[in-house]
Amino acid sequence: MRHQNMFKFPILFFVTFALMLSGCGTDDDDNGGNGNGPVEGLPELITLTVTNVEQFSARCGGLIGSDGGETVTARGVCWSTNETPTINDKKTTDGAGAGDFSSLMLQLDPNTQYFVRAYATNSNGTAYGSTMSFTTAPAQNMGSFTDPRDGNTYRTATIGNQTWMAENLRYLPNISSPGANSVSSPHYFVYDYSGSSVTEAKATYNYQFYGVIYNWPAAMAGSSSSASNPSGVQGVCPNGWHLPSEDEWDEMITYLGGSSDASKKLKETGTVHWNTSAQSITNESSFTARPGGFYAPSNAYFFDLGDVGEWWTSTEYQWDNTEVIYYEIRSSVNSSVRTYLTFKNIGLCVRCVKD
Repeated sequence: MRHQNMFKFPILFFVTFALMLSGCGTDDDDNGGNGNGPVEGLPELITLTVTNVEQFSARCGGLIGSDGGETVTARGVCWSTNETPTINDKKTTDGAGAGDFSSLMLQLDPNTQYFVRAYATNSNGTAYGSTMSFTTAPAQNMGSFTDPRDGNTYRTATIGNQTWMAENLRYLPNISSPGANSVSSPHYFVYDYSGSSVTEAKATYNYQFYGVIYNWPAAMAGSSSSASNPSGVQGVCPNGWHLPSEDEWDEMITYLGGSSDASKKLKETGTVHWNTSAQSITNESSFTARPGGFYAPSNAYFFDLGDVGEWWTSTEYQWDNTEVIYYEIRSSVNSSVRTYLTFKNIGLCVRCVKD
């Protein structure tokens, strides 16, 4: 790609418990879901303080002091907008055995109160720690859209006069294996997936949180280059949406105060996905740019997940129709939104704009 430019239980239990009480609100430590304290044969555990609360994610965890006499086979946290979450709600799975663990909760809604508690399962059943509450950060100017082609629902963000998808496109009609290389035939990739099953690819973390990687023919879906605003190129986007041109990207960047300010206002906060972050990274646009990396067919390899976000435009380079303009944001705190050229067989992510 051408770029220019663990555990001592008695002590740790009570220290952690004291810290926990100084954090978010709690209910009683029920260790079995009935509020009557530990249940014989079940694990004994506490829920740790919720930290790193962002718009769409937060961290929590647990400390298992006793396995109840049987091996803990599953542990994690479960959460819900209801006050008593269980493993039938959203949950993480974070290994097995006693001790402490950390959990990352994802796909949360902005400005929403959640309740979370740690759980641990052994052959006798599941026990729970105390319930913690937290509220995700707000996100302005947001809506949602469901793609009728596959049922994927996307958050959307209104930025100036434009409405953008606030997530990378996840439309995946088929899957190409690493090694696929074409400047004219469409190819679809999921970062680090090398199989041939669309269903398997869609079950991966990278698909769910970074979307699909498209070569330019796939992104354009047979359309010709366009530098217009709006581009008029639906491409791989759903009905009522289109692949943005260079001019449409520039309109957004200008509205957000230029390339340096725009980068801070576009990037997702925190380090759940980005390798680095800072207080200056605000995501106040709600665009929630994530670093999905790219695919290089010459190496048949994926690069830069966590470090670089790159997105196609509908616009070929005016002096050389073998190259296409794309936009990039890097992980570094002082990164700007920059425009570069690359070849059509390269795989990048897609953001769609509403017609």
